Amino acid sequence: MFFKWLLNQMHAKPKLTVADVLSQCKQSNDYTEFLNHQKGFPYILSYYETLIDADRLNQDVTPYLKKEAKTLEELIEDVPIQNKEISDDPQQIKTKVMQGFVLLRKKGEGHEVALIEVTMDSGREVQRPEVEFSVSGPQESFVEALQININLIRKRLPMPQLKVEQLTVGQLTKTKVALLYIEGIANEENVNTIRQRIDKIEFDQVIDSNSLAQMITDKSLSIFPQLINTERPERVAAVLAEGKVAFLCDGSPEVIFGPSTLVEFFSSLEDYYLTWQIATFVRLLRFFSLTFSVLATPVYIAVLTFHYELIPKDLLATIIASRSNIPLPPFIEAIILELTIELLREAGARLPTRIGQTIGIVGGIVIGQASVEAGLTSNVLLIIVALAALASFTTPVYQMGNTIRLLRFPFMIAAAALGLVGITVCTIYLIVHLLRLTSLGRPYLQPIYPFRFKDLRDAFVRMPFSWMAERPQLTRPKDRGRLNFFRANERRDIDE
Repeated sequence: MFFKWLLNQMHAKPKLTVADVLSQCKQSNDYTEFLNHQKGFPYILSYYETLIDADRLNQDVTPYLKKEAKTLEELIEDVPIQNKEISDDPQQIKTKVMQGFVLLRKKGEGHEVALIEVTMDSGREVQRPEVEFSVSGPQESFVEALQININLIRKRLPMPQLKVEQLTVGQLTKTKVALLYIEGIANEENVNTIRQRIDKIEFDQVIDSNSLAQMITDKSLSIFPQLINTERPERVAAVLAEGKVAFLCDGSPEVIFGPSTLVEFFSSLEDYYLTWQIATFVRLLRFFSLTFSVLATPVYIAVLTFHYELIPKDLLATIIASRSNIPLPPFIEAIILELTIELLREAGARLPTRIGQTIGIVGGIVIGQASVEAGLTSNVLLIIVALAALASFTTPVYQMGNTIRLLRFPFMIAAAALGLVGITVCTIYLIVHLLRLTSLGRPYLQPIYPFRFKDLRDAFVRMPFSWMAERPQLTRPKDRGRLNFFRANERRDIDE
């Protein structure tokens, strides 16, 4: 035991003092110290110029510092700022000064300081959603300020049961994370799972909610996203009311929530603003687009390489004519077109908006027409690849759209190697992977597996609101009831 204690003492870091903190701060050029030669109580005011609001400092702090003060408490007593305190904890002082606090200490004494918050509020205002744009519904999106984002959610859920827990992650960034859930509805197991996983993160920097989501997912090696990100406050309010748990990072304009299922990635908040018949049709169209986007090009490769006898005679002549001058096999031809589409998409996303749109349209037309005339690709495959790329854009969640784009390539390789048998093997492997996948410990394929008949009312279809009397079983909410089914279906006279 003695040798263990001695070894720990040898490797232990020296204890941090307030003087050490002040010495570290002085090494930066944007750190300022100001000595006030006040009679009786001369004090030193120090801060980072790039972190504090100079106007607030000059208007709300320095004019209210008591000239006849004898202690730090008396010095800051009249300062009209709520967040102020006296501390002698070096670690707390170090954290506060890096968050935009000014330090006040008596000249000649460095063990105790006064901390006053005058943080600079520099951020953009609430704007229209850019990624999850919708024609109808609220037109507000999250911003980078944590307090504003929580305010946008609380406006839609004005209830004391909405709990907000503050956490900190990142050894260097010290990023603030807010954990949100509704007490009495959210399952405590889901809340504890996210809380424990965030607390156990030992990474030096966490600068965005999406990065944090990757660190706490169940299967980090899977290409499927297991938590949903959104920039719309009303969607967060809706999923919190279902019993889900959400979290957001300071400096990130997106909120992550879960547990989630595969079906939820293909439902949009706009589905609830439309009539249930139209919303159901749109959802079914999205699932058809998913299947077409993944399988269209692989089936083309498999049929032309191994199963050309499956092509109808009337269509066979057209395909032969389009491929008569093409020296490349179907697989190489498809790979060239798919990579070209991905290059155009990536280039359009990285360029400024107006230039990116022009590059996407003009580049697609010019390259497509040139490749056909040069005999590198056929007209039929060009149409199939273009439609498959278009179908992938129907996915409401951007992360799932990226997954669909990537899924096409292993299916194409399997189709080139084994034909339809290869596509079948890939499909079976994909289904097994999805069956084993979980989101915060909950089944990823629910309500398909395990089968939940009641949850199907808001899965592939969107039934009327009066039919959705219970919250989804995925989150295991404490309170299942949403409305009284019989009262919701009453039909009363307008005169009553």
